[in-house]
Amino acid sequence: MRETSNPVFRSLPKNEGGYATFGTGAAGYGAQQAHAEPYVTQYPEQRQTGVSRPLTIDDVVMKTGITLAVLAAVAAATYFMIAQNLGLAMPLLLGGMIGGTVLLLIALFGRKQDNPAIVLGYAVFEGMLVGSFSFVVANFMVSGVSAGALISQAIVGTFGVFFGMLVVYKTGAIRVTPKLTRFLVAAGFGAVVLMLVNLVIGMVSGGAGPLRDGGPLAILFSLVMIGLAAFFFLTDFDSADQLIRAGAPEKAAWGVALGLTVTLVWLYLEILRLLSYFQND
Repeated sequence: MRETSNPVFRSLPKNEGGYATFGTGAAGYGAQQAHAEPYVTQYPEQRQTGVSRPLTIDDVVMKTGITLAVLAAVAAATYFMIAQNLGLAMPLLLGGMIGGTVLLLIALFGRKQDNPAIVLGYAVFEGMLVGSFSFVVANFMVSGVSAGALISQAIVGTFGVFFGMLVVYKTGAIRVTPKLTRFLVAAGFGAVVLMLVNLVIGMVSGGAGPLRDGGPLAILFSLVMIGLAAFFFLTDFDSADQLIRAGAPEKAAWGVALGLTVTLVWLYLEILRLLSYFQND
């Protein structure tokens, strides 16, 4: 099984030939059961019940839908809470950022990315982050446009990119190869380093830093980040597709949902930033 650029999928337990002894594929339900059986032994509750249903696309869609629904509900609640009390903006923003990061690290390094409690907890914290960040950007960082219009444009742009890349993946217009995956991993690490350096510069200078100040360099950086996030979707789709073909257990759908949510939130925040830059010109 190919590696993936998304750290959520990369952290799945590995064995020879694939993730968690999933193997390289299975034809038919019986073969899928044989591939899934070693994985099931890692989950006592599944071993006790003897249930080991292979992962399906419906599982992925349902778990991802539940995760995004929780995130959206919390984001909307957070937005309106801040509208009633502006003093909540920074605490909720920092709380969502820190809480989401902690749970994501637990999922990655604790190999608990298919734990529904952690995935939904991550969705709650990311909802706080998305709601508070959206309020701050749409109400304080731009002028001449309604907050609802700006946020709606960012949401439409995010899902437009998501479904566009899904079409690209399904049609095979861009193939996910080990070379592409290695490039995305390197680019992802590079982006994190640049953002950390920019954060330090911003703290020292008392501003947003050259990559987030709304200038030409900031616009270019956001465009690059949007393009990078879009390509991450390709490896997310490919990883989910391989898990399904390999007969991974149903529980793996939560890990897929977590990985897709990470990329979707990243993409939304970058698109919202980019739109705010243009509104300030």
